[in-house]
Amino acid sequence: MLPARLSAAPQPAAAPSESTTPAATSLIAQVVFDVPLDRHFDYQTTVPLAVGQRVRAGFAGRQLTGLVVGMADSSPYVVRPLDGTVDDLPPLPADWLALVHFASRYYHYPLGQTVFTALPAGLRGAKPFALPQDLGYQLTEAGLTQRPAARAVRQCQLYDRLAQGVLPLSEAKTLWSGARKQLGTWLAEGIVAETHAAAPRPVLQVGERPTLTEEQAIAVAAVPEAGFGATLLDGVTGSGKTEVYLRLIERCLAAGQQALVLVPEINLTPQLEARFRARFPATALCCLHSQIAEGQRAKAWVAAWQGQTQLVIGTRLAVFTPLPHLGLIVVDEEHDSSFKQQEGLRYSARDLAVWRGREMGVPVVLGSATPSLESLAAAVTGRYRKVQLTTRATAAPMPTIHLVDIRRQVLRDGLSPAALAALSEGLAAQETSLVFINRRGWSPVVACTDCGWMAACPHCAARLVLHQARRRLQCHHCGHQAAIPHACPSCGNPDLKPLGEGTQRIESTLKRQFPTARIVRIDRDSVSRRSTWETVYQQVMAGEVDILIGTQMMAKGHDFPSLSRVVALNSDGALYSPDFRAEERLFALLSQVAGRAGRAGIAGQVWLQTQFPDHPLYLALSQHDTSGFMARLLETRTAEGYPPAVFQALVRADAPDDEAAMVFLRQVVAWLGTHHANPEVMVLGPAPAMLARLAGRSRAQILLQADQRPPLHGCLAALTTAAPTLAKPFGKDLRWSVDVDPLDW
Repeated sequence: MLPARLSAAPQPAAAPSESTTPAATSLIAQVVFDVPLDRHFDYQTTVPLAVGQRVRAGFAGRQLTGLVVGMADSSPYVVRPLDGTVDDLPPLPADWLALVHFASRYYHYPLGQTVFTALPAGLRGAKPFALPQDLGYQLTEAGLTQRPAARAVRQCQLYDRLAQGVLPLSEAKTLWSGARKQLGTWLAEGIVAETHAAAPRPVLQVGERPTLTEEQAIAVAAVPEAGFGATLLDGVTGSGKTEVYLRLIERCLAAGQQALVLVPEINLTPQLEARFRARFPATALCCLHSQIAEGQRAKAWVAAWQGQTQLVIGTRLAVFTPLPHLGLIVVDEEHDSSFKQQEGLRYSARDLAVWRGREMGVPVVLGSATPSLESLAAAVTGRYRKVQLTTRATAAPMPTIHLVDIRRQVLRDGLSPAALAALSEGLAAQETSLVFINRRGWSPVVACTDCGWMAACPHCAARLVLHQARRRLQCHHCGHQAAIPHACPSCGNPDLKPLGEGTQRIESTLKRQFPTARIVRIDRDSVSRRSTWETVYQQVMAGEVDILIGTQMMAKGHDFPSLSRVVALNSDGALYSPDFRAEERLFALLSQVAGRAGRAGIAGQVWLQTQFPDHPLYLALSQHDTSGFMARLLETRTAEGYPPAVFQALVRADAPDDEAAMVFLRQVVAWLGTHHANPEVMVLGPAPAMLARLAGRSRAQILLQADQRPPLHGCLAALTTAAPTLAKPFGKDLRWSVDVDPLDW
């Protein structure tokens, strides 16, 4: 969770640039670039420029695109003139600039790089961008007296709308499918003339909608119509959270406002987009995610900025979409770690969404069947309003969960007799079953049965995964591939064994066990494109799939009416993890997977294979006791001094040399102790990262922890100022970064 405000760190003075023109003779534009320097640079301009204007300027022998973040009358340096402005679009709005300024300060990342992360790729260069112009029509002087006959109802509606002012073609098409042809006729007759419409007038049409349950109606009423308020929508799987979103969006659109909906995964957007388009057929809607072409994404982003799009659905980067009439923000599956960016600007889209809602005075809804402990803690302290949906919208019961004790069972490639029997029953009933195993490939380990050698990645501290169909070993961290050795490289034993199961091995086993079954595997290897996923989705919806085999891609928000049975394999590993969030994540994952079953009138049943059937986590799952389990976890975290009771940041470093990262971080710790010692901030480490080597680079980290944010961020601000100097002797091979509110270790 983010604070309402965080004071800015002092900005360093602008650097001198090569020039012979003194700054005193003109205005000074303060410009930031996509460079790893946390400062602005001064340039001469003869005319005032708006903050938020894109410009072209020489920088270190190159011409770069920059953004004006301030204007001054003078500079203490001799500065060079700007090369020009990029005048294709208006200056970026003040609220957008406030958002990127805050993200830069809070996550301690250079402002210029934050700006160019938030911009779509199509707007990061100097290439002109054509502002989309909607063709429009208006009545001519002659046309004012030529209203159609009353019996021509459609023509009269079109004419009456023209009488109100310029009619964009896009709006005309929503009024009548034959509008374009009719307007062409009137154009030829001189009744109308063509013009340009800056933006279509928002049109709200609402498709068929179900009756709200009592709990859904209470949830809709609990969200304020105007003004900031963060509402945690805690609803069991199948409780109709999406319908609550739709009603709130309808209310927002009816008020002439825009809505932003954030989802954690690209694969969730097709189903959600289809539902939203069916409910609001005349509303301008766009989707923003990484699989959209750069040009198309930039056009959609600009259209939303110019108020031409009323509803935006997107993954985490969409939180930076400028929306001049923003009236509602929805974060679906708010607990999902995909909302946290793990490289570059390490921001949380969920937390920025809440900050943005507060700053712009609009309501924010955070929805989940398994809310994060951070959001639950905010609800406990009264920062968030909590609303619960305790029953499924269809009145279907929650699935029955069976804990399968596999300690004394003989498994067939990881499948227990109970699991195989459940799948057989599903086939007999002509219902869809899901086998969940969160592990790709055939087998996670290839080992020697004599000496214990295991195939390892030469670049990472990880094992190579066997992909049987391609007869290759592959690292799922760096992508390295190798041939399967004919014998053990250590002792020469030819008897190498694949240990453990992945999705591919389960698929092969089930095809042998059920040769007539229609089996589909869904993981990153089989579904690499959005179009492929959409095809599979349609197959399942059409009843053309008997058994699905999937990873966590199948756990998030998908609604398959025919899915009655879920079998979950190999989940115990998370219980051994040193990560204090492991139990929270496992509980959420298994709850979401189990919630796929029995959502549409078919009784749902779930089989969880485990060696620990008495573990509190599995017992809570079997009783659907999410609230109780999360409350106990929150108690434990508070007692042991873990987030959300405290605030953390990681300072990471990596280098090809095994010792360089550790040596650098030791110097950082020493510098903090000498120059910025603060008893309110605990500094732990340095220590190797959980994955100590990745892609040929050794990784280490230090942990900073405090009970309050201000001392932690004060320490980070000082550290990020000093770190470049400390890192300089190590050369370009050393990389370091700051991760505020880290999720991964």
